[in-house]
Amino acid sequence: MFFKLLALFIIVPLVELFLILQVGKFIGIMPTILIIVFTGTAGITIARRQGYQVINNIRTNLNQGKVPTDDLISAFLILVGGLTLLTPGFLTDVTGFLLILPGPRRIIASFVKKYFIKYLGNSKLNINYQDSNRTNYQEQNYQNDDFIDIEAEEVKSDD
Repeated sequence: MFFKLLALFIIVPLVELFLILQVGKFIGIMPTILIIVFTGTAGITIARRQGYQVINNIRTNLNQGKVPTDDLISAFLILVGGLTLLTPGFLTDVTGFLLILPGPRRIIASFVKKYFIKYLGNSKLNINYQDSNRTNYQEQNYQNDDFIDIEAEEVKSDD
């Protein structure tokens, strides 16, 4: 894992620098700088708007007693997208826009969700989640026979 991160932090900036220099040679230095500033500013504005929308969805789901699984993944992807948009470069800008725009983010979120479920399913963790299309809880990948799922309801007395 360390070497993957090391490669990521070395290779991505080198590729970004190369691309910036090539674009700068082709269209000039000032237009290249203006493109980088514009994409960063526009991206952060979109990320902020999308972030507020996802936070409102999370609040609504929590107020209704639902677990906002998909919205939490979307919030995470918007955060990562916003951070990549702050990094100057064309590859990071494309990555950032893919993570903050709703259409591509839904597709990426489905892959992230599948990865997390697969990752957690291979471990000895218990998973209890609520699917956004259903109102009841589902049990998945339970490996512990001692687990008991309990639902509570408020009982009012006639006193």
